Amino acid sequence: MTIGFASRAAVSTCVLCTAHLLASAPAAAIAGVDPGPRAAAAAAAAALLYRPGTHVRPRPGAPEVPDPSALSWLVADARTGDVLAAHDAHRRLPPASTLKTLFALAVLPALPAGIRHRVSEEELAGIGPGSSLVGVAEDRAYRVSDLWNGVFLSSGNDAVRVLASLSGGWRATAERMQVKARALGARDTRVKSPDGYDAPGQVSSAYDLAVFGRAGLRNRDFTRYCARHEARFPARDGGSYGIVNTNRLLTGADGVEPYPGLIGIKNGYTSNAGHTLVAAARRDGHTLVVTVMNPRSGDGHAVYEEARALLDWGFEAAGHVTPVGSLDALRPGPLRGPQADSAPVPAARGDDAPGRPVPWTIAGAALLGAAAVSLYLRLRWGPVPADPR
Repeated sequence: MTIGFASRAAVSTCVLCTAHLLASAPAAAIAGVDPGPRAAAAAAAAALLYRPGTHVRPRPGAPEVPDPSALSWLVADARTGDVLAAHDAHRRLPPASTLKTLFALAVLPALPAGIRHRVSEEELAGIGPGSSLVGVAEDRAYRVSDLWNGVFLSSGNDAVRVLASLSGGWRATAERMQVKARALGARDTRVKSPDGYDAPGQVSSAYDLAVFGRAGLRNRDFTRYCARHEARFPARDGGSYGIVNTNRLLTGADGVEPYPGLIGIKNGYTSNAGHTLVAAARRDGHTLVVTVMNPRSGDGHAVYEEARALLDWGFEAAGHVTPVGSLDALRPGPLRGPQADSAPVPAARGDDAPGRPVPWTIAGAALLGAAAVSLYLRLRWGPVPADPR
């Protein structure tokens, strides 16, 4: 059962059929064999999450899915990438500081943590008014690891500015982030300001942010920073001061009960985006990643409580729901998870984890099925904005 097929049912159904046809005939022509039902299902699942409403396929014993007030949300298995449930997963919304997850994925590998850098006045220019800051001072030397603490714990846009400068500059960093997003199969994201500060045309989605969060969990440094509760940050006068992670679901600050087993990942807020959150938690060896974007009820704590409800549901529902999609569905590299376990044909390695075999029938179907997804996007939202250059 899928809940929430709404409004543009005719267009959605047409696109789903198109995805099936594109996945079957062209993929068979490429591989020279019948792709079979698994390939068609992979392409259909990619298109399904573009349909509006809530999607979940409960089996006997499944708990009732929550009904968060967020404009968009998603629950996925971090190991397999299976999407357990979602609501308007590909709706393009401003991400606020959750976009810093993509920034870290693009920049972390290029900058050794022990490098020390003296900050110049020019590197702190252009920070948007009202930005969250960790307190980076000009003419003060910082280790790269200090700056990453400032990014993950204090959501410091000043720290992002300096790290971007070290990575080739603001514009080059935005372009690198855009390339990284595409490599991960995150097609809803448009990067204009690497720190997540509101900028015209800058959007992401619950799906893409879950993709970024999941990819981050595969990076030991990313995971260590995003799970850190507190740290010391160098002060202007040569001393240091304490900073605390602003993710209240992790720290339990301001009356929010900390979530057992929470790993991180990143929270955000702007007046345009509202409250946003990507979170991951581990229980009994099972890890979930959830995204919540812009709750419409409650106060600033609603984003944490709605994420809590989705995590609770996800752990209880594991094994009792049929996935409604995959975080690997739009990725141009090899598929991950159970669908790739028995594949006989080797494929090229991805960019953030060891490659696994995948049949060309499934890979071709998923890629070609994305053409139907693109068609649906244009019918629903209009032309896709150009990537930043």
